[in-house]
Amino acid sequence: MTWPVAAVRRVLFVGVLSWFVAAAAPADPLPANQPPPPSAATPAIPDAAASDPVALGWMVGTPPPSEKVIRQADGSFYRFPRTRWSFSHWRELFPTVHISRGDGPVAPLPRAATAANLESISFTPGTGDAPMTFAQALQAVYTDGVVVLHRGRIVYEKYFGALDETRPHIAFSVTKSFFGTLAAMQVAEGALDENAPVSRYIPELAQSGFGDATVRQVLDMTTALAFTEDYADPKSSFLEYARAAGMFRRPPGTTGPDDVYTFARTIAKNGAHGERFTYRSPNTDVVGWLVARAAGNNKRPEAVLQERLWSRLGAEGDAYISVDPAGNAAAAGGLNVRLRDLARFGEMMRLGGKFNGQQIVPAAVVERIRQGANREHFAAANYQTMQGWSYRDQWWISHDDHGVFMARGIHGQAIYVDPKAEMVIARFSSAPTASTVTFDPIVLPAYRAVAEHLMEGR
Repeated sequence: MTWPVAAVRRVLFVGVLSWFVAAAAPADPLPANQPPPPSAATPAIPDAAASDPVALGWMVGTPPPSEKVIRQADGSFYRFPRTRWSFSHWRELFPTVHISRGDGPVAPLPRAATAANLESISFTPGTGDAPMTFAQALQAVYTDGVVVLHRGRIVYEKYFGALDETRPHIAFSVTKSFFGTLAAMQVAEGALDENAPVSRYIPELAQSGFGDATVRQVLDMTTALAFTEDYADPKSSFLEYARAAGMFRRPPGTTGPDDVYTFARTIAKNGAHGERFTYRSPNTDVVGWLVARAAGNNKRPEAVLQERLWSRLGAEGDAYISVDPAGNAAAAGGLNVRLRDLARFGEMMRLGGKFNGQQIVPAAVVERIRQGANREHFAAANYQTMQGWSYRDQWWISHDDHGVFMARGIHGQAIYVDPKAEMVIARFSSAPTASTVTFDPIVLPAYRAVAEHLMEGR
């Protein structure tokens, strides 16, 4: 079932929201993977132009006017349209740790001699609405920045609102694909046994729902856990997780876990592992934990990320990752990077792991990710916009005729890799709704249209 674009764009962004994959909290909670139905009672929200953070003057002045201040403590950082500023200023709101780019030269992303005329490309959105252009699609999903690579060259790049080419932006769950790739590398090297129980590497989780889950089941999110990642229900276990992660302050007298690793120990088993895909962010906290344990020498997850990926990409800038109150890196969604560096990571994956003059990720690892996982397990999640897809090593695999695979994060963060078209699209956004399915009917056909356009120009 699909909904009109106008209805999707009117969704009210309110209420208690999660750390990595939060959304609005309407009176009647909806499944996290379904778009909300149209409702005449749903008030309109400002479009991309009307919510432009520069025009609205958020956080301007010394000090800013009280009505223009954005804070972490009161949750205003996560209320639209303030998010259009805060997603590009995350380090000013939350504690982070540094991920160095290293000392090497920047890996070039040369610009095409003539910029591709992409903005006028027309496509029909999956909503069944009238055709729209790529330029209109960027506005419809509140794009903060987008870069399109074709054969490793920048053919299109544009920034909006508070973002520019030098500023890191929160990547949310795109972060998962970085840590999934690291774990896949360790599996290929034998440092992790994908068929071993998680408790072999993390005995602290032996009595939790993760204890007898295999490394592979955690990587592909086929664990059976008593944890509900329902972004529309403030009574779901996700709110406690968000507090443990440090995104929201714990009310006075609140008990329970105050960091993500302690929280993971409290999650019980619910059913049989390995039977169906269910998207749950705590899986990726465990992936980050596994990556650190497999690396040995008391390594931290972000240190492994720096050594094995970020310092080898030839990135333009350092990266940063949010940490919870105990200083644990937010592997499930805390990475902050520059847009072109996000594109470099995507280009490295498109090229089979080889980039910046070196084989960063083994080609066999990338190929195994691209092959995907069990589609029947994925189908059980009932993602209407992603029928026929699967989830492998924290990547979303399309299984289409272009071999598309993606890293995806709430509010519109994405790396879209199209091997057949030799194209990578990296995008940061601050859409008012969190769930990506609300704008999949726009962006997925838009990306395909861009790919076909570039292929025609070969």
